[in-house]
Parts: sequence; C-alpha cells; structure tokens
Amino acid sequence: MKIFITGISTDVGKTVASAIITQALEADYWKPIQAGDLVSSDTIKVQAFVSNTKSKFHNNSYALLTPASPHLAAQIDGITIDLNQISAPETDNHLVIEGAGGIFVPLNDNDTIIDLIKPDYKVVVISRHYLGSINHTLLTVEALKNRNIAVAGIIFSGDENQATESIILKKTNVKYLGRIEQEPYFDQSVIESYADLFRDNLLQLDS
Repeated sequence: MKIFITGISTDVGKTVASAIITQALEADYWKPIQAGDLVSSDTIKVQAFVSNTKSKFHNNSYALLTPASPHLAAQIDGITIDLNQISAPETDNHLVIEGAGGIFVPLNDNDTIIDLIKPDYKVVVISRHYLGSINHTLLTVEALKNRNIAVAGIIFSGDENQATESIILKKTNVKYLGRIEQEPYFDQSVIESYADLFRDNLLQLDS
C-alpha cells in the first residue's frame, strides 16, 4: 500500500502525520521533493520520530537548497524539476509518501504536487483548523475528485472544532481517520501512542 500525504496548506501537520502513519504501519517513508532545511529535513524529522526498526527512509528525488515553492527553489538551484525523474522507490513494504504544501504547489511551469499522485496511491488529506480551512479542505478534496483521485481519508490536526469537522465530513463524505491534538511536543513516545490509535483505521485502507 502506498499512502500519499497531502495538506490543505503548508504547516498543517503533514510531517507529524507522516511519522505517525509510518510508525503505525512500520512503513517505509519517502519525500520526493524537499525544498530547503536540508540539515533538518522532513525525512530527518520523521526518522527521529519513528521508533520501529523495520521502516526505511528513502532519498529525495530532489533536495533543493532554498525554502520556497519547489519551482522557485529549483530555479535558484539552476535546475528544472522533471516528473520523469521522480519514481517511487522499490520496496516490498508499505510506503508513506509526503507531499510538499498543498496539491497545487508548482513544481515547474506545467506540473504541481497533484501530478505526483499515481492511480494506486491512497491519498490522505491533513486538515488543520484556521479561518478559511473549511474552504481550503473542500477545495482540496474537490480538486482531487475532479482528477478522479479518490481520497482515502482525512486527518484533522490541532484542537477539536466539531462544527468545522462535521461540515467537512458531511460535504466530502471522506473517511475520518482521526485527529492529532495540539500537543505540547512530539517525540517517539507521543508518535507511538498516536500510531496505536490510528493503526486499525489505516489498515482498513488496504482492504
């Protein structure tokens, strides 16, 4: 099973969610494109959060120096991101794939993050509560459906907001996988606790 983690925006909790799912399934992890923060990249963060010994952490297809939109970061590095150079690593294990920002973050003049999603990927949307997040979540799900990409589930990030969550679930009819609370900190122990809570719902995605 290949699970693609996307968000409704940037800084909504994709990396923490990716760590939880990686730990829950003892899956491999891969971030195709990393833009900036190479010394503390998302791969490094997830690897630090994950405590099982089965998961493998695969190299980025593109590791860009500048913390910016991938198309700009690539331009600054003097290269152009080519989708033909991005292919999922070979593994017999489950694979968690973390996107960058939202689904329409540009990779080059033509392609965006949504173009990385293959037909066999299970897409999980991370939604964090903020003013406008309902609109951003509904737009994300609608855009994926318009590309005939099924959304396997949604994870809410941050403090509970029942009004927001209920209307999103009602309008999208997307499976609720769980919520990641606004924790004071995340470490291997906290990640493992969430992994235990999420595991059954995640395994059902493979059925």
